[in-house]
Amino acid sequence: MPEDSPASPGPSVAIDSPAAQDRPTGPVVVGFTPPPAPGPDLIEGRHVLLERLDPDRHAEDLFAANQGQDWVWDYLGYGPFADLPAYRGWQAEMAAKSDPCFYALRDRATGKVGGLASFMRIDPANGVIEIGHIEIAPPMQRTPAATEAISLMIGWAFDAGYRRVEWKCDALNAPSRRAALRYGFAFEGIFRQHMIYKGRNRDTAWYAIIDRDWPRLAAAHRAWLAPGNFDAQGRQRQSLSALTVA
Repeated sequence: MPEDSPASPGPSVAIDSPAAQDRPTGPVVVGFTPPPAPGPDLIEGRHVLLERLDPDRHAEDLFAANQGQDWVWDYLGYGPFADLPAYRGWQAEMAAKSDPCFYALRDRATGKVGGLASFMRIDPANGVIEIGHIEIAPPMQRTPAATEAISLMIGWAFDAGYRRVEWKCDALNAPSRRAALRYGFAFEGIFRQHMIYKGRNRDTAWYAIIDRDWPRLAAAHRAWLAPGNFDAQGRQRQSLSALTVA
């Protein structure tokens, strides 16, 4: 080789070749079939019934339960509502949607509707679904019915074949963040300046349960909801948080 000849660059390697990549990749997902979209008309529990939203059946109870409690809407993108017709109109709009898929929460002990929740951001192709638009009126808050409602929704999603159930909330919404951890959702981080609602900035806290977490958490939920976990006055003997972190 002449002295002024450039050194041989050696064998060329395509950027996309295995030798060039040698990078870790996620495990192959085996046996996954996209699950169905949510939509059963009724999901039944011991303490609560989840009924597909119907303003003719649900608007009046919920409007009355939230009367004078405007703070319940602070972290939602809608509400409070000036009167029953306005609230009924909003419910009618939501009931017509498939995503979010809204349910009314009926307390079996009282027969009254005491809250709303929805499946949303429904992504069957990736097996991901979120539980959101949760609005529990004061009479139903901190009751077994309210806890069981969310537990039933999580259970429905995993039984249907979803791989991941998400919970997201305003990072300033401390009660929602505590609730996520209580159910066993894992905190995954903060999306800063994620959205604007009611003219305000929202940083969003993200939480999730994945399918391999659920068998242990489902057992904890069942143990908490068992009749033996409550005394004669209805007070819990063991908290759900204590069971989900065990």
